[in-house]
Amino acid sequence: MSINIGIVGHGFMGHEHEAMLTKMDGINVVAIADIDPEQLSDVKPGIRRYSTAEELILDPDVDTVLIAANNNQHRNLTLRAAQAGKNVLCEKPVALSVKELDEMNEACRKHGVKFTVHQQRRYDPDFRTIKEIYDAGTLGKVYSVKSQLYGFNGNMHDWHVYLHEGGGMLYDWGVHLLDQMLWMIDGKVESVFASVRNVINREVDDYFQILLSFDNGITAEVELGTYYLSDKDHWFERHWFIAGNSGTAYVDGFDPKGQICRTAHLLENVSGKRTMTAAGPTRSFGPPPKGLLITEPLPQINTCHADFFENYKRAYRGEEPFIVQIPQTRRVLQLMEAARESAVKHASIPFGL
Repeated sequence: MSINIGIVGHGFMGHEHEAMLTKMDGINVVAIADIDPEQLSDVKPGIRRYSTAEELILDPDVDTVLIAANNNQHRNLTLRAAQAGKNVLCEKPVALSVKELDEMNEACRKHGVKFTVHQQRRYDPDFRTIKEIYDAGTLGKVYSVKSQLYGFNGNMHDWHVYLHEGGGMLYDWGVHLLDQMLWMIDGKVESVFASVRNVINREVDDYFQILLSFDNGITAEVELGTYYLSDKDHWFERHWFIAGNSGTAYVDGFDPKGQICRTAHLLENVSGKRTMTAAGPTRSFGPPPKGLLITEPLPQINTCHADFFENYKRAYRGEEPFIVQIPQTRRVLQLMEAARESAVKHASIPFGL
């Protein structure tokens, strides 16, 4: 059974979806809509072009509406597609608030259509590497996880510079980074403390640091900055760090590189011998004795973003659940709202979910 998809919005992500889905078995891209004629000029032959979302939604050949329009349009487009009996696959962030998402979910439930969200970064190889380490208990009892993403070109682009359009990095990348953390760590978030800032952008956030305290004892940190200047050869830095009571691991880059690190044995006490370092004399932070540190390779992970749509096809046929469940996306939106509240109040916010 093939799935006939109509894409609403043919900007960057709309083009990405067209390029990927037209190569996949079991999915047909039958229509694309955009209000800008220029964005439709390079639509592949055989795909119908519409100048309004309404025309695409009313196309009887469209089974699923893939919403890739600006963030502030997701709610209304989902409501209209559901009313027309079309299944909905929405880009992230699924909505700009929990209230909007609840309205969207109720409409899809009422009209009996399928509803999920394109959170394809659950298949990022760097994230899946860290998740495998976490899931396997490789590091014993984990107490700290850090997720960091840095870039140098701090200016937002296109509609992302406007608050009313749903712009800003918390909606753009933050929803992915928080979704990864919540999907991986098996516990409730007890509290949220956050800094959300406009460093060089006037209307929208371009930096955030979010600290999550889980009821299982894990402290997680998610940090993103778009204006981190460096003279290094790379312009885009991605880092993970995870620490447990039997080792640590670091993963750098979306094409992950790193190590698992352990000690051959735990030091029972710190000897009285001092070591002189550039920071001054130390005992606890001196260089390790030879042979004390042991490294292991990272687990080998083979995932890609196309795997999201492989799951979508199977879930559409009822063979397995959608990997992204609406209650999960609701929890992420709740967390984002708590982070914004924390940033305004400069205080830790109780969460309990």
